[in-house]
Formats: sequence, structure tokens, C-alpha cells
Amino acid sequence: MPFIEWIEDEDADGELAELYRAYKETRPDRPRMPGILKCFSQRPDFLQRVIQFSNELHFSDGHLDRRTKEMIATLVSALNHCPY
Repeated sequence: MPFIEWIEDEDADGELAELYRAYKETRPDRPRMPGILKCFSQRPDFLQRVIQFSNELHFSDGHLDRRTKEMIATLVSALNHCPY
């Protein structure tokens, strides 16, 4: 049970439903929105910025390529016992 009240995929409507749809369309391996993003579901305007920032920061090449960033994220998640 989350501490933050979020909106589940099937309960989303309007702008939030569109954000969820667009996110899942770009990630066909994820049939549901991850909880780490759903925690922003009460504020679709903010969720949109979080997704955009995450895409720019994590999923683009810069000083580190995406593969290296993913490996670092996986290690940190494992160390923190985080399912993400």
C-alpha cells in the first residue's frame, strides 16, 4: 500500500490518461505505469515535467551513455533494496 495516494492506470482520465498512454506507448515492455511515476499522478502537469526531465537526464547520451547510466541505476537500486 503506497503512502502517497496515486491514481491507478484504469482510473486515470483526461490529461493523466493521455500521459499514461503516451508513456506506455514508448515503453511497450511496461504494460502499467511504474509506481515511482504514479506518485506524481495527482499533478499531471508535474508528472509531465518529471517524465521529460527523466528522459533528458537518464535516457540520452551525455558524459555517460545510456547503458552505463542503466548499470549505475541498477546497482543503486539493488543496494537500496528498491524494486525499480
